[in-house]
Amino acid sequence: MSENTITPGPDKPPAPVANGTADESLSTSTQRFANHSANAAGEAPDATVIDFPQRPAQEITGRLLDPDWGDEGPVLVDPPVPPRRRRDPLVAPWADRVLERRPVIAPWLRSKADIAAGARWLAGLVWHMTGFHTVRAPLYAAKLAAWSPRGFGVAVSRSVRWVFDYDSKQLGQHAIRQADSDQYLKVTDARSDRIRLRLRIALTALFLGTVGVVALDAWAPPQALWLLGALAVIGLGWLGSPADRPITGPSVKVDKPTRLTSDVVVRALGALGIAEINKALSKGPGISFPAPITRDGPGWRAEVDLPYGVTAVDVIERRESLASGLRRPLGCVWPEPADDSHAGRLVLWVGDQDMSQAKPTNWPLAKHGRADLFKPVPFGTNPRGRIVSISLVFANVLIGAMPRVGKTFALRVLLLAAALDPGVELRIFELKGTGDLSMLEGCCHRYASGADDATLEHAMESLRELYAELLRRAKVISKLPREICPENKVTPELAARRSLGLWLVTLAIDECQELFSHPDFKDEAARLAEGIIKRGPAMGIILILATQRPDAKSLPTGVSANVGIRFCLRVMGQTENDMVLGTSSYKNGLRATVFGPRDKGIGYLVGAGDSPEIARSAYIDGPGAEAIAARARGLREKAGTLTGHAAGETTEPDAPARSILSDLAVAFAGGEDRLWSETILEHLAEQWPSVYGEWTKTSLAAALKPYGVKPGDVWGTTTDGQSTTRRGYLRADIVEALNAQRRDPEGDSA
Repeated sequence: MSENTITPGPDKPPAPVANGTADESLSTSTQRFANHSANAAGEAPDATVIDFPQRPAQEITGRLLDPDWGDEGPVLVDPPVPPRRRRDPLVAPWADRVLERRPVIAPWLRSKADIAAGARWLAGLVWHMTGFHTVRAPLYAAKLAAWSPRGFGVAVSRSVRWVFDYDSKQLGQHAIRQADSDQYLKVTDARSDRIRLRLRIALTALFLGTVGVVALDAWAPPQALWLLGALAVIGLGWLGSPADRPITGPSVKVDKPTRLTSDVVVRALGALGIAEINKALSKGPGISFPAPITRDGPGWRAEVDLPYGVTAVDVIERRESLASGLRRPLGCVWPEPADDSHAGRLVLWVGDQDMSQAKPTNWPLAKHGRADLFKPVPFGTNPRGRIVSISLVFANVLIGAMPRVGKTFALRVLLLAAALDPGVELRIFELKGTGDLSMLEGCCHRYASGADDATLEHAMESLRELYAELLRRAKVISKLPREICPENKVTPELAARRSLGLWLVTLAIDECQELFSHPDFKDEAARLAEGIIKRGPAMGIILILATQRPDAKSLPTGVSANVGIRFCLRVMGQTENDMVLGTSSYKNGLRATVFGPRDKGIGYLVGAGDSPEIARSAYIDGPGAEAIAARARGLREKAGTLTGHAAGETTEPDAPARSILSDLAVAFAGGEDRLWSETILEHLAEQWPSVYGEWTKTSLAAALKPYGVKPGDVWGTTTDGQSTTRRGYLRADIVEALNAQRRDPEGDSA
């Protein structure tokens, strides 16, 4: 048995340990802990226990007290760790190691966007240098001509020194001063041989050069002599120019960015005034870095493990002080929490240039190409300059911000992408009335712009139509075979089959607070929008909302709580921040309140990727948007998908056409399969009293007759609980009529 093996019996005292009193007490406590564990597990009291080498008594930090043991002494809480040199061969060598493997290939070499950006940068640099020096070529020629005489003298002087070997002449003089006759004779003889050889070479070269010039003068065109002379002047001028006065000047100014080092980061964190950081720097273990500080795009990336008790949010809310400590502009410093790690890990990215001042990256679809909403579409860039994409299908979008910070521009990017997919039906309502989205009017199935009730009514009509469309699409999808629709949702193949009517629909409402706060529309609009948000994504209906007043009164909680993708630009308070980004976002460090007046188009993007990120929406001005929209209309004309407003099917804004079928679908919104005629009329009159307040059963039957929907006997229950049969309608008939109207839009409307 080894010396570390202790076999206590029932009546045997523990084996003595030769390490003194402290070690003896420690070993005894360890043995008692082992015996207690063995007895608790039902093992024999004389079970063999391996006693690993223990730590000194003064290193014990944790103790476990069991009231059943009495005063037997403390027991270690932390299990003893065996030394690496005496590892148990039965334990795998990687069992107690957690390794983070660094990438074999640098991340930027695996990114097509980064490689393309590097190629564009290099091509741009070469083009700039070429143009810079080409424009200054006459000045360079004048300088070379001015320095060519001096260059001729330098060339003659160097040739003479080389021919007559002036360098070795000093060796002969040194031999004379040393009175070394043998060395002098050797140096002199060797120098004489070299001079004779070099003199022959020089005379031969002079002769051949003279013959070449005479031959060129006799047989070559004059341009050759001019070219030869120009080359001679250039060569002599370059040779004669002083080293401190170069002919050409620098075409670029190299401004190396300030390198981010651990000392700089620690200094900046120590200036934040956080007590635990100051304590860790002065007395504790300090601040650690789990990974090296590296270049990441046009900036530096550092991962920092903050002291115990300090969270990344504590640093994020002091972003201005952090930027001051780093001596960098505020727009260069972007601290973020590490979502895949503990709360005390901070990811700090420090850019070379203020993000708001950097040149915007061109939108990939600005000049050519078409979009596919079933795939991610480019939206903007992150602080590192990489493209940020958004997958709009199966999602809804909420954009919120205070006025004049780029909300409508961000919305315009998404709508232009949707317009470039010719299979997508666009419905756009701009409730500010300034025409910020008017360039897309030629691509829209429904379009209205204004701050009046007529425009709001148009928006409500589309909400009602799409809410009713949910019923029709659910019916169509439920009847499709499993092999065609395996997941019971719209696929690219189903959307391409126009006969099914399952193409993607994008409804965008800018300044949606005008609709959700309107006294006549707010309740219905909130109910319809919430239903579309919850059920629409699986059926190919995408709702995009933009508001400059993100509060509880202007943005219903049921709407804001169910949106999947959120983009929040600058806001002023925590309430507005959480209304757009989600509850507790401000507490978790996602604070759009940190953006300043210059950070236009910059905000937090949540839901588009695995983790929230800061993004800058692509900048597309009015003329650029007009060109893109014109290209999108051309794609739609070629595909034959121009409908509604874009095809000239407009309605008067003061008398919007109503669809009785769409309104009936809303009347059935409670989930009923059948309703009596009087119940339907009550629902319609309650929703639209000015339209349906005077309707009767005869009016309802006459309105539905053109669509082939007839009343029938419907079973139901009265308010007093009695079951009876009355004349009414089935929801299945309404859905079928809507489906037929969808396929044949030429129809009557009530």
